Amino acid sequence: MHHPAVKTMLALLFVLVPSLAFASEGGERLDLTATWVGFTALGIFAVAYGLVMAEEFTHLRKSKPVMLAAGVIWLIIAYYYTGHHGDHHLVADAVHHNIMEFAELFLFLLAAMTYINAMEERLVFEWLRAWLVRSGWGYRKLFWMTGFLAFAISPVADNLTTALLMCAVVMAVGADNPRFVAIGCINIVVAANAGGAFSPFGDITTLMVWQNGIIEFQTFFLLFIPSLVNYLVPAYFMHKAIPDETPPPSDEVVKMKRGAKRIVLLFLLTIATAVSAHNFFHLPPVLGMMTGLAYLKFFSYYLYKTHELSTVRAGTLEDSMPFDIFNKVARAEWDTLLFFYGVILCVGGLGFIGYLELVSQFAYVDVGPTFANTMVGVLSAIVDNIPVMFAVLTMNPDMSQGQWLLATLTAGVGGSMLSIGSAAGVALMGQAKGIYTFFEHLKWTKYIALGFVASIVAHLIVNFWTFSIPVSG
Repeated sequence: MHHPAVKTMLALLFVLVPSLAFASEGGERLDLTATWVGFTALGIFAVAYGLVMAEEFTHLRKSKPVMLAAGVIWLIIAYYYTGHHGDHHLVADAVHHNIMEFAELFLFLLAAMTYINAMEERLVFEWLRAWLVRSGWGYRKLFWMTGFLAFAISPVADNLTTALLMCAVVMAVGADNPRFVAIGCINIVVAANAGGAFSPFGDITTLMVWQNGIIEFQTFFLLFIPSLVNYLVPAYFMHKAIPDETPPPSDEVVKMKRGAKRIVLLFLLTIATAVSAHNFFHLPPVLGMMTGLAYLKFFSYYLYKTHELSTVRAGTLEDSMPFDIFNKVARAEWDTLLFFYGVILCVGGLGFIGYLELVSQFAYVDVGPTFANTMVGVLSAIVDNIPVMFAVLTMNPDMSQGQWLLATLTAGVGGSMLSIGSAAGVALMGQAKGIYTFFEHLKWTKYIALGFVASIVAHLIVNFWTFSIPVSG
């Protein structure tokens, strides 16, 4: 039995920093939760994550502190086990398990990011932006169009990329109307996060749930109605604040580069390959994604070999550089990818120490899964939703399918309540600097929170039958 003070502290830590769980598989582990190892590891992680949250002010890339913390935490654990346990293989096996978890996520995201970068280079997103800008629609119609497009594109292209694209549209048409830009950005953040919540390709948290085999690919679409409710409720209130005017017309035309449409089709084929590999053959989705990346690599070879011929035929120097797939790989968001490495290894170390059982008992037994999964969303607005969801996955509480869907929903949309609660919000604060700000977003938090509650109620009503379906993760 743990000392009551330790239990109280851990309960508080779950409220403030939920990402303290990861189970190592096999072997007898020492309970180090009340030792200098446990407290030192907690302190190291708290300092590292504090630096992550302060990235906007310190300009220290978020991957750096968590990568250092991950190494130090595991070295401390290994040092203690070498002197007091004698089984160094147990620690090594746990580290290998964590690295395998990261490797699957890393390769999956690398393939997806490379496709997005390729489509961006071929001007697919610029074409869409120019089409919206020259549409001649009023501010209110553009508000709804950019919101619905963000909601529709994010399930495939991920919420961050979608938010940046739609923000570019809002800033282009609202150059003379900062109020429209500010509210439009808030609307885009909410829509992109909501759209990403009902697809494994829309957000890292949904991807992790799918890759862990907790929920099948098609089951995520049960969250479509709750996600739509999450977007529509705050959008209804924000719509009233949009000026009923029409922006100046634009005649900007963007032509997509050669091969753009075929790359979009290859991306859809890649998604189909990943889903088929997982659903029909029970293989990891990452295998399908990397196979799909090979589709793009072969197509890039075709574009490269036929480049000179196409340039001569066009009679122009436009698109004078041949398509190079490795340039697209290099432009992946490496800071984010390495941040995931640090988070997974940090959380893995803290779980190996023994905090998993304590936090899981408090959250999912003493408090109850519905409240705990709701808190997952609230906490996602304060800290990054990646460690929050990783904590839930690695605690692996005994929950029904409905509860796992609830955790997935809240982790995806909870970050919309604050501008710093999601990657989309943070990115747009940089893109629309001085117009879309933390406090501008905060003015609408009560309506976004109302949408958050409404989405949970919608899930409880629409998908009530899933709460009786057991899940084996």
